[in-house]
Amino acid sequence: MSLVIKIRSIVRNFPLGQEVVKVLKGIDLDIERGEYVALMGPSGSGKSTLMNLLGCLDTPTSGNYELNGKDVSNMTQDELAEIRNKEIGFVFQTFNLLPRTTALDNVALPMIYAGVSKEERKKRAEQVLKQVGLADRMDHKPSQLSGGQRQRVAVGRALVNKPSIILADEPTGNLDSQTSLEIMALFKEIHDQGNTVIIVTHEEEIAKHTHRIIRLVDGMVSSDERIK
Repeated sequence: MSLVIKIRSIVRNFPLGQEVVKVLKGIDLDIERGEYVALMGPSGSGKSTLMNLLGCLDTPTSGNYELNGKDVSNMTQDELAEIRNKEIGFVFQTFNLLPRTTALDNVALPMIYAGVSKEERKKRAEQVLKQVGLADRMDHKPSQLSGGQRQRVAVGRALVNKPSIILADEPTGNLDSQTSLEIMALFKEIHDQGNTVIIVTHEEEIAKHTHRIIRLVDGMVSSDERIK
């Protein structure tokens, strides 16, 4: 298997007045292509900071991060933005959809930044919406969709550029338990198709759907277990 994520001695400090808050304290982590991973930890454990680093939304204070063989630890903001758009599909708890835009156009959005032609964007967005079970909702705006359907649109948008990793931050946090199960079934399908999926969650029930649980405590990996 090839490594999609390779992290060595990652430290992330944040200045707070005269103090320095040490949030991540030297993390080593390997994630192979095609893995299905849950990242867990209590509030303040550093999991959101680690997720921001994994998603190239932030860079470490020190240490090394290779994504798909590229060292992204010291990239500029512009370089990081390009990597994010190509390599990472984000799914957020709050869906982050454009309210006045159809499901189809929401899904097509990352392809605009990637310079894909209009015709190809439409074709690929339709394909992805069928994949996430929304073939009959393409022209609906977010306000015309249920929470679960909105999250499906967000998952479609994350998939559309065929990224190296899907990074989902509390993707079921705003959903009822039945809809949560449906969204987790969708993530399973996406993983079964060969995608690398990382879910950040504080819910044990959600983490149980994955194949590996990495737990953070006080800015360090406290356990890393494969469950399937």
